[in-house]
Amino acid sequence: MRSKTFRSWLTHLQTRGRLAAIDKKVSLEFEVAGIAKKLDGKMATYFTNVEDYEVPVVSGICSTREDFAEALETDQFNLIPKFTEAVSAPTVCRLVEPKDAPVKENIILENIDLMNKLPIPVHHEDDSGNYITAGLFIVRDPVTRKQNVSIHRLQISGKDRLGALILPRHTSYLYKQAEEAGRPLECAIVIGVDPATLLASQASTPFGVDELEIASSLHGKPLEVVKCETVDIDVPAYSEIVLEGQILPNVREPEGPFGEFPKYYGPRSDKEVVKITGITHRDNPIFYTIVPAGYEHLLLGGIPREASLLQSVRQTVPSVKAVHMSPGGTCRYHAIISIKKRNEGEAKNAILAAFANSFDIKHVVVVDEEVDIFNMEEVEWAIATRFQAERDLVLVHSAQGSKLDPSTNDGIGSKMGFDCTVPLNSEPMRFKRIQIPGEDMNIEEYISSISSGLKKEHVEK
Repeated sequence: MRSKTFRSWLTHLQTRGRLAAIDKKVSLEFEVAGIAKKLDGKMATYFTNVEDYEVPVVSGICSTREDFAEALETDQFNLIPKFTEAVSAPTVCRLVEPKDAPVKENIILENIDLMNKLPIPVHHEDDSGNYITAGLFIVRDPVTRKQNVSIHRLQISGKDRLGALILPRHTSYLYKQAEEAGRPLECAIVIGVDPATLLASQASTPFGVDELEIASSLHGKPLEVVKCETVDIDVPAYSEIVLEGQILPNVREPEGPFGEFPKYYGPRSDKEVVKITGITHRDNPIFYTIVPAGYEHLLLGGIPREASLLQSVRQTVPSVKAVHMSPGGTCRYHAIISIKKRNEGEAKNAILAAFANSFDIKHVVVVDEEVDIFNMEEVEWAIATRFQAERDLVLVHSAQGSKLDPSTNDGIGSKMGFDCTVPLNSEPMRFKRIQIPGEDMNIEEYISSISSGLKKEHVEK
């Protein structure tokens, strides 16, 4: 698999001219993030000369849907089915010995100083400090022994301390259990993994599913993992850097503000604290950062949400064809759904199913199957010509939404659905799209030369 490791994927990008090497000396404060954002959606960036550091920084390794599809050795139309299949059939990882794990080539258990060791950037002008944005945060359920993998924003708050935003999901549940028992929750933060493992970490799954096992299924064989040095956690053996630590019980410290996916700042408040107990890394490690609210960040959250949404809507409307969480809606708030409508009312049922799938979803557009839901011009056209508010609008008020949406009242707001499907009993010609026979031709066969198209006698002298 071309994305077996972080490094093999970088080599793949380089051979295809999609990795920009930045040799000019750059600062961690804004400059790394600014350059990476400038190339967002175009090329990955490899910063070889980071001021005050020998460790290089990489960003943007998957900033298009095509990148993720290519990493999974499929196309963008089969990306969601392949991801969904892996989520439904996890494969147990394979534990290897430390001598066979490149991430164990260097082990640091004393005098830990994160900023002295790692080039951790400051991304936005009002961020409260340096942030790890691309660390897979792994914890273990002490009862089932299953691990949970997620990504959290992690603020450097001391030489060996991180402030963590841990939302009320699976990691939070395990932490609360540990905190009530008066003990810390062990964790590992993994930086620099292959795109398949990165994507698997964001899968929407029931509690108790190990996302690394989903990564195994995406790879088509067991993912190789190795035990940590100071905590009871298994981590990908070919990762670049691993930070081992504990989420401390009954300790909260100020964290934030920090620029988040809606392109606004998440506020400052007292958050959980992680104490780092060990660092392991490969020889000549590469630090990986995700620029918040860039395409890489949005797609990493959006693609797994699409897989979950497709499954939810399919339970209510079996004829659903595809779903899309659009970048303009931050890949969280806007859902576009195509269906093969067989009964009136199905589009509205699909809207309600989408709202039930995730409280983040705010606006839903349902279209017929011939509308390209990945083309926003097509979607807008469907809204413009197939929607009438008096009959096609679905409104829900005072519903739970995202607290990071500044237009809500502390996360409480309205949701809206647009039924843009053609009525089944409409006259045949009323909604028939115009088409020129043969317009999907290969135009290259007709163009001999762009510059020599005019005959001499037609060129103005």
